[in-house]
Parts: sequence; structure tokens; C-alpha cells
Amino acid sequence: MRVFDMIKLLVPDLQPCETKIHLATSNGYDDPLDVFLAGKFPEWQSYQNQKNFERRHILALIKLKQRDCWLFAGLHRVNGPCALTPDPIEPAKDCYRYPLLDEPAGAQLTGRLVARFARPGRQSYLNGENWTDQILLAEVYPTRLTIGEFPGFRSVDLSFDKLRLVASHEIASWRSALSNVAGVYLISDTATGQLYVGSASGAGGIWQRWIDYAASGHGGNVELKSLIADGGTDRARSFRFSALEIADVHTGEADVLAREAHWKRVLLSRKHGLNGN
Repeated sequence: MRVFDMIKLLVPDLQPCETKIHLATSNGYDDPLDVFLAGKFPEWQSYQNQKNFERRHILALIKLKQRDCWLFAGLHRVNGPCALTPDPIEPAKDCYRYPLLDEPAGAQLTGRLVARFARPGRQSYLNGENWTDQILLAEVYPTRLTIGEFPGFRSVDLSFDKLRLVASHEIASWRSALSNVAGVYLISDTATGQLYVGSASGAGGIWQRWIDYAASGHGGNVELKSLIADGGTDRARSFRFSALEIADVHTGEADVLAREAHWKRVLLSRKHGLNGN
């Protein structure tokens, strides 16, 4: 089934020739999926470097990790001409801001519908009439995609961007779980395959330690600071965070450090990874 056909059942006046398809990918600063999960996608999308939205409707799709899969991020109506305004990321530059309104009828599929579509090269803005036959329905989630509640320590596997979202929104289940345990955690650098083993003890537990990483990308660690210094904060987007071992938050620091040393030996993170001691 074509995605256009499914959305048109909800929004009968939707016409391909009056629709621009926005294939949203990273702009070098933000991951649009993280922006969507934070509830800020419509505002983020309204700023454009060029006059990209000169049509009645904008159908937004956000790239997912799965090959050729895109999350439906909403159908928006262009409510008037765009205005020249300072770029929110680089205020010294100008950009175009479009007055976009959500199409309420289509909202029931926002964050739920997944489309399958082979992106043509690097194009991000497509005219609907040329591509409707190729944008096919892959899946419909039972509920809207969200950051999600704390999944249990064995299932923790957070990207840096997701960690920042969890931290900035202070999601209660995550904060409660991580702030009440000490333990040993793992940072995996997906860019190189290298590992960093760290630990947390005392007040705030792992939550407080990971808040530090969310803020700086390196958490004050010498080896990670070097990576961030060379590649900027975006370098931290290659990091993934997981828990190796947990303990009562009142466990003594010496005991936690001993377990940290154990995992460094087992994972060879001193010899082949990012631990300097």
C-alpha cells in the first residue's frame, strides 16, 4: 500500500501535486529523530535554508536506522508565505521560516507509520507527484514512538543523543533507576570499536555520572576529552552507554573501583581501549 493513499484516507484533500516530501536527516547539528522525540520537530522543520516548502502540504519523513525505512513525522499545511529570519543555529546567517500547521486528522499516524523508500541520492525535498508510487507502507506501530521508560539494567543501550534527551527531560523512570545504584558502566565508541569502562558511587549514583557525560560528552575523562577536543562535541555521537554491573548506592568507593578494575582487565580497555589507568 502507498503511504499517500493511507494518509489520504484521513486527509481527503491531500494531493501529490500540492505536496512536498521532506526527507529529514541530520543537519550537522541535530538528529531529526531526537528532535522529534523531544517534541520539537514542527518548529525545527519550519526553518529552511532555501525556499523548500512552496507547496500546500509538507509530508515529513525521518530517516531510521533500518535500511530504506522512514518514520512519518507529520503532515503539515503551509499557512502563508515564508519570512526571512536569522538562522536559529547560526544567527549571523539568514534563513526562511515557514508558518506550518499540523493537519490534525493525520496526527493519529504521526510517529507510528513507517515508510519504505529508497532515497534518490542525497535529495531531501521531493515533489509528491514524482514519488508517490515508490513510498510504500512498511509498518504501523501500535503506539507513537517515544523515548520509552527505563527498560531494566540488562537492556540499557543508549546512544549519546538519547542520553541527552533522557537527561534533559529528566525522565522519571530513568532517573529513579540510575540514581539509586552505584556500579560499573561501559562506553562503546562505535566509530573505532574502542571501549571505556567507568564507575559511579555515592550520591546520585550512575545517573549523576551520566548527566556529566550528557553535558560535556566526555565527563571529565582524559582520553574522552582528547577525542572531543579533536572532533568537537559531535564526536560524542559515536558513544553508546550501557551498564556492566550495579551495586547498592551505599557500596563503598573502594569496592566499586575494584569491580571497575576487574572489567578493565576482562575487556582489555587499558591495552586496546580508552582507559588510561
